[in-house]
Amino acid sequence: MARINANYLKLKAGYLFPEISRRVSAFAKAHPERQIIRLGIGDVTKPLVPAVLDAFHQGVDDLASSDRFHGYGPEQGYDWLIQTIIDKAYKPLGVELDVSEMFISDGSKCDSANILDIFALDNVVAIGDPVYPVYNDTNVMIGRTGACDARGYYEGIVYMPCTEENGFLPAFPEQKVDIIYLCFPNNPTGAVATREQLKGWVDYALANDAVIFFDAAYEAFITEPGIPHSIYEIEGAKRCAIELRSFSKTAGFTGVRCGLTVVPQELKASDGQGGQVALNALWNRRQSTKFNGVSYPVQRAAAAVYSATGWAQVQQVIDFYMENARIIREGLQAAGIRCYGGVNAPYIWLKTPAGLSSWDFFDRLLDQCSVVGTPGSGFGPSGEGYFRLSAFGERANVEQAVERIRNGWGQ
Repeated sequence: MARINANYLKLKAGYLFPEISRRVSAFAKAHPERQIIRLGIGDVTKPLVPAVLDAFHQGVDDLASSDRFHGYGPEQGYDWLIQTIIDKAYKPLGVELDVSEMFISDGSKCDSANILDIFALDNVVAIGDPVYPVYNDTNVMIGRTGACDARGYYEGIVYMPCTEENGFLPAFPEQKVDIIYLCFPNNPTGAVATREQLKGWVDYALANDAVIFFDAAYEAFITEPGIPHSIYEIEGAKRCAIELRSFSKTAGFTGVRCGLTVVPQELKASDGQGGQVALNALWNRRQSTKFNGVSYPVQRAAAAVYSATGWAQVQQVIDFYMENARIIREGLQAAGIRCYGGVNAPYIWLKTPAGLSSWDFFDRLLDQCSVVGTPGSGFGPSGEGYFRLSAFGERANVEQAVERIRNGWGQ
């Protein structure tokens, strides 16, 4: 009989968002008369902007023409898209990249898991807590960890608690680690790192021969000046960091699928025998072997995001979501609920009122207000007692949800 990968059996529970869906479906079936407002999973609600949609259509039309048809494309992505991103998204930050250093993919979620392919299992990994669950679970799945303890921590992973006391920013690990996950603006807390704070992490990684996985999926939502949009704005980062970005929330590509990973040519790691190997070459080999590239129409649509018209339209949508975030944040604060985020990220991280646990607040919010959010404990043990609300909603729903919470959560 075929044997399974037993590491999957270590996972302590179902993935967070399917569990939310299960509970909401059960509630909806039991209460068909209730209108449920969903501010849980961070899925966008606005359609693709016109400039992107036009480019998408043109890309599809190209496939109907013999002289414009495209079959297999480069696994790394088309140069014209990569160069567009470098010119429009990185050069304005003062970051110079070579085309060979950027890889177009079907999303940063996939890349954050797939990047583990090129690293040995005996690397020690440090992960924030609370954190995007994919970082933790994919390390469990590939066999890097032992069992899960009573707190919800897995043996073999170094956890960096992010709490109110430390401003939801992880502290440097006390023990030697090889790989560090950082996510700024942070999902789920909405926290951001200053230039000085990121410099501290870059200096730490260089001093300890560690590699940073820097998830910048929400960089387009930064509103405050001076906050870095890329870790490569920090001197030395190209020698220690891999950056992941996504079109999902920036341009509404959650159902279209497109992201990117930057692996600088300068970045190297040990071969275990006293030598060093360029990670760019390894990631290129991995992608060339296991990935056939993002479809041509999707890459045409992605390039249109950075056209003058496309970016203006995309920015309007981002501004809309961030206005939703302001409405949620200020509405909760007016109700006496302590909350964070919602300024440089489309998420509001709130302290559950009345000492409720994260899941108890979830159930109470659903039962009394018919509003869906995300329990903080689903992002890690340090998320217990907190709750995440997403700003990706229609304005009327967001306003109604806030009013329901203000009026009904404590009844």
